[in-house]
Amino acid sequence: MELFNAEKLNQIRDILLQKKETVAVAESVTSGFIQLALSQPPNATEFFEGGLTAFNLGQKARHLEVSPILADSCDSVSEEVAAQMAMKINKSFMSTYGISITGYATCVPQKNINSLYAYVSISYRGEIVHSEKIIADKKDEGLVCQLYYTQKIIAIFLNHLKK
Repeated sequence: MELFNAEKLNQIRDILLQKKETVAVAESVTSGFIQLALSQPPNATEFFEGGLTAFNLGQKARHLEVSPILADSCDSVSEEVAAQMAMKINKSFMSTYGISITGYATCVPQKNINSLYAYVSISYRGEIVHSEKIIADKKDEGLVCQLYYTQKIIAIFLNHLKK
């Protein structure tokens, strides 16, 4: 059973090892799936530094130094929050790259969140090099949405590395 695209993950590994670079992950909406995916290739410890899953505003502020005022104003879901997460994980793990994601895997009608989306940021040596909003299909809530986001991030990161 293959949850994640092994070929893409092996390409990420090969590129990072060739360049002697590493990656760390800060995630929220994907609940650790990106970390799980990056740990799958052989010799993952040579390029994958680890990660942190911070699900609520308090933990994002405490561990990822996300501005509590900013996070409160947007329910912790914005391009700027994702950028702060990527920068901090990059610094904390002393990795070459930091990847982050924050978003929604289920609709939250009481907060007027009626679509599924997430923000992804990639930092490289302390600077944001990629930010993107990912939109998921509303019918794919929950686990299916989280896996979709994970696959998208793997593809986005690989495309960035190939540039």
